[in-house]
Order: sequence, then C-alpha cells, then structure tokens
Amino acid sequence: MNKIYPSAEAALDGIIEDGQTLAVGGFGLCGIPEALIDAVQASGKRNLTVISNNAGVDGFGLGKLLATRQVRKMVSSYVGENKEFERQYLSGELELEFTPQGTLAEKLRAGAAGIPAFFTRTGVGTVIAEGKETREFDGHVYVMERALLPDVSLVKAYKADRSGNLVFRRTARNFNPNVAAAGRITVVEVEEIVDNGALDPDQVHLPGIFVHRIVLNASPEKRIEMRTVRKADA
Repeated sequence: MNKIYPSAEAALDGIIEDGQTLAVGGFGLCGIPEALIDAVQASGKRNLTVISNNAGVDGFGLGKLLATRQVRKMVSSYVGENKEFERQYLSGELELEFTPQGTLAEKLRAGAAGIPAFFTRTGVGTVIAEGKETREFDGHVYVMERALLPDVSLVKAYKADRSGNLVFRRTARNFNPNVAAAGRITVVEVEEIVDNGALDPDQVHLPGIFVHRIVLNASPEKRIEMRTVRKADA
C-alpha cells in the first residue's frame, strides 16, 4: 500500500470532515505539523474538536484554525500564548477541556493501547475532577479519566520510510508518538522519506503500523518561541 501523498491537501482529502475530533502533535511550536495544519485551514472544515498540548500562537500553528473559527473545542494543558484563544474562550465562543499535561499524554497513550479509562491522583479536589468518577485506593482518592481516540491524528516526524516507520528529532518527539498511535487515521508530515530498509530498526521510534498517510515537507518554517520580558526602567 502506498502511504506517500504528493501534498498535505491530498493527504487529508476524504478524511477530514466537519465536527471531527483531531489530535495534533507538538509542544508549543516545537514539532508541530505546520503543513497539515495549513491544509486543515484550507479545507474549510468547521466545528472541530482539537486535542493538543498547546493552542498555537496568534497567526501560526493551531492559532490559524482559531482565527478562522474552525475550532469548536480545545482539549489542552496550556493555552497561555494566544490572544485570540483568550478572547474566544472568555466570550464563550470556544469550549475548553483543560487537562493536566501528564494526564493528557496518558489519555492518548491509553487510547492507543485499547485502555478505556484509568485512575490518577492528578486533579483530585480541583475543577479537573468535577463530574468525574472518583475511587479510593490504599487511602488515596483517585479520579477516573477517559482515554482519547481522535478521528484523525496529525503528526510531525523527522524521517519516515515508505512503510511509515518514524524517526523523531530530539525534543520534537514530545507528544507526537502518543498522538500518532491514538488516531483512528494518522497522517504524518516528515522532512525526509527514505526507502524501506534504510532505517536501523533500533532507531525507529514508532512503527509504521500506526501510520496511514505520509507527506513530505522538506523545508518547514520551524518557528521558535521567544521569551519576552518587560523593559527595565531607565
């Protein structure tokens, strides 16, 4: 089966629909599938639920989908660098399921492993636990969290072979393996595609069984986030 598609738009053709749940890899702007996010924006699909650690920044990454009002709900752990996100959330235009970072990673991992739910102490006694089942184990209260199974996962990797075996690059690995494994359909954007057999099996970070479609983006923008501070008084 040929998993390689000529463009991000072609890779998403026929699998992105209104009202779907998408999981998007990345941590801040590190390891985000830039071309695939642009293709989602170009598709015009709306009312999307997006699972991602962050919500991008204004005008880049998932911030583009927020600007075009294609996202109905975010499932995230950190959303503090996007003014449009803040505006939409505070005005009631955007729904947010705020999720602790480790819990978010485990919800994706559990979904990939076929585990429907798990118990964790994280969030007990806070708004995170409101409306959720709790149970006591060994004298401690735990809250039950449901696994995540996105309709489509959008992932950024460094390198893939033609079977979809993936290699991630340093910190860009972040949420991407869990996002890839959890998706019912997983589309991966890579900087290099090599022939089968070219990758050392011991260096493969995620096997191709989790990958359905691959698109080459050899020259991503790779923006970085810059810390800004208040100017010192003269």
